[in-house]
Amino acid sequence: MSTPGDPAQPDLESCRGTMSAEEDAKWLQWVTHQFETIAGEDREINLQEFKTALNVKESFFAERFFALFDSDGSGTITLQELLEALTLLIHGNPMDKLKFLFQVYDVDGSGSIDADELRTVLQSCMRESAISLPDEKLDQLTLALFESADKDNNGAITFDELRNELQRFPGVMENLTISAAHWLTPPAARPRSRRPRPLTSAYWHNHRSHLLCLAAYAGLHVLLFSLAAFAHRALGASVMVAKGCGQCLNFDCSFIVVLMLRRCLTWLRATWLAQVLPLDQNIQFHQLMGWVVVGLSLVHTVAHVANFALQAQSGASPFRFWELLLTTRPGIGWVRGSASPTGVALLLLLLLMFVCSSSCIRRSGHFEVFYWTHLSYLPMWILLIVHGPSFWKWLLVPGILFFLEKAIGLAVSRMAALYIVEVNLLPSKVTHLLIKRPPLFHYRPGDYLYLNVPTIARYEWHPFTISSAPEQKDTIWLHVRSQGQWTNRLYESFKTSDPVDSKRLSRSLRMRRSQRKPQSFQCQPVQSGAAVQGAVASSKDVIVELTSYRPRGTPQHGDPGPVPTGTEESAQAQRRTTSEWGLCYIDGPYGTPTRRIFASEHAVLIGAGIGITPFASILQSIMYRHQKRKHICPSCQHSWMDDVQDEDMKLHKVDFIWINRDQRSFEWFVSLLTKLELDQSEETREGPFLELHMYMTSALGKNDMKAIGLQMALDLLAKKEKKDSITGLQTRTQPGRPDWRKVFQKVAAEKKGKVQVFFCGSPALAKVLKGHCEHFSFRFFQENF
Repeated sequence: MSTPGDPAQPDLESCRGTMSAEEDAKWLQWVTHQFETIAGEDREINLQEFKTALNVKESFFAERFFALFDSDGSGTITLQELLEALTLLIHGNPMDKLKFLFQVYDVDGSGSIDADELRTVLQSCMRESAISLPDEKLDQLTLALFESADKDNNGAITFDELRNELQRFPGVMENLTISAAHWLTPPAARPRSRRPRPLTSAYWHNHRSHLLCLAAYAGLHVLLFSLAAFAHRALGASVMVAKGCGQCLNFDCSFIVVLMLRRCLTWLRATWLAQVLPLDQNIQFHQLMGWVVVGLSLVHTVAHVANFALQAQSGASPFRFWELLLTTRPGIGWVRGSASPTGVALLLLLLLMFVCSSSCIRRSGHFEVFYWTHLSYLPMWILLIVHGPSFWKWLLVPGILFFLEKAIGLAVSRMAALYIVEVNLLPSKVTHLLIKRPPLFHYRPGDYLYLNVPTIARYEWHPFTISSAPEQKDTIWLHVRSQGQWTNRLYESFKTSDPVDSKRLSRSLRMRRSQRKPQSFQCQPVQSGAAVQGAVASSKDVIVELTSYRPRGTPQHGDPGPVPTGTEESAQAQRRTTSEWGLCYIDGPYGTPTRRIFASEHAVLIGAGIGITPFASILQSIMYRHQKRKHICPSCQHSWMDDVQDEDMKLHKVDFIWINRDQRSFEWFVSLLTKLELDQSEETREGPFLELHMYMTSALGKNDMKAIGLQMALDLLAKKEKKDSITGLQTRTQPGRPDWRKVFQKVAAEKKGKVQVFFCGSPALAKVLKGHCEHFSFRFFQENF
């Protein structure tokens, strides 16, 4: 799952502070160039050009900034006016910036800010940060900030009162700027991404098994190549190279399949070998071997072509060049001279498989192309057995293991058809499937399975993380985000299917009461997503209409429980199931790196977007195990924890960090996180066992003039209501992206034990996190399929 947005997107904050004379000259030259590009021949910028260049979502701020930049009131901005305004915002002192901010908020120019002006500003701030809240919530935010700033209660906020209010938030006044003006940022100010340093002890600590296996792999290739080349030294250099590459290919083309024996790898994860072998990097090693196979095959082919050319040219062979290369006449090979034509066929098949395995094919909605071309390994093995006289010896053991695993998987998956007992269509095109759990289906938190839905594609199997806890006995949860052809067809099929039976549910949800009542954690199905909405926090009861679709005779699956909601659009999320679409097959479960979480002392779980799904299962299971150690006195209600821990669980602390692009993405698992928070509310002696950290990347931070008012209001209201206005959780949702250096510094300072970081999300963010983990000597694990 990729993290939205460009992490390297610069803003004016990177240019603030004191610049040297040389840097200042470069910056002025850059701004002048950008101004001339935008202004055109008239060398002035009008309001529409300013809106486009500033890249703001809400015209209110563009109009306010334009009016303040246009010092002469001519309706256009000259280069001189622009430079003066930007110099104030970038080089100015905090008081200059504060005066500018006050003028932005003082819409009517009266010298004070009344409640209506503040509401207009906050509403624009919400739109700029892609936050949607009910009008009542907007009123509460306005009153919270207004009452806090209006110290003399005269019904208006003066400049001094705004300054005093901002001083309650350290560092904000000094850092105020206008972000998103990427056209004003000089190229030299672009931040550089942190890159791991391979020679450090921290890098060795995190990659020693990986590096040792690579060294062994390279050493084995040198040995195989040398032995084969030496054995054919009498036939010339080209034959030596061809035979050396061929021997390496014997090993690679047989062993490459071992890396994809998922059942064997899952079994190995439960043994001591998991501490020695880099089992979590099996797919990366598989891809590496694919590159090596292609490279060796090309060298092998070129060497043989060169040898054939030499033979044909020197007359050492009675056959012409094309006969040596494409026919069986020369008798080259152990099966009727078929080595040359089978070699050509193998090279063509290999190149086809290689091209169709590229990420641009797999991740651009053409997974089927990758899937079907990858099945050409079967004819390739047959051709390899015919092509090379000794390949069958190399393939014997891996091939037997491979076909045994395939046979077992096919037998288990087709033993009995399963039924999808419920489907929730969630925001952001996420399909939440609840599948009847087979009696002998045993899995661990974080495991994944392969799903086949015959009505979508009869022969396609796709991997998805199990998002329900193993302690949940009746059903298996899967959360499927629509990103490719198969997942889109799955979502659309349930969206357009006609319900067999329907039942209207109308519930009055009292959010304040339900969230204030402490509840002990129960390992029960927690409704996630469909009924859980991000725009919460209304003082009145909210009526939610849900439509439930189930096959006739299907029992009601649990009780949705208290559902935070707000927007009418989100409240119409539908739950659909029909017997026509209910048939499915599963293959698994298979293990992942997240199995190590329970052996950690301090685990940091980081999910980006739908990357939370493996952690949904883990968090539920962690809290279930944690609650097994908790006791409550029936007389005085005093609670305590047993010192004896689960033999499989060494955890002392869990930090869960969830990063989402927008507000609606939080709706998938808010109810689960709410239950986990409620369970944590009583544990205050040594701090919470589970600590949540939520980030919304589309929201602008407190340093941005287009968001400072909203973020201050959200902070004030969160302290007053003891819950976040965006998600309804007790944990405050932070705007923007995490400052990973500060995050990991805090984790290290807690000294809760050996820290291990587990991540599921985009590869780009994984590289950033891996670099920080190496700096702090944390172990890093990434979820892969």
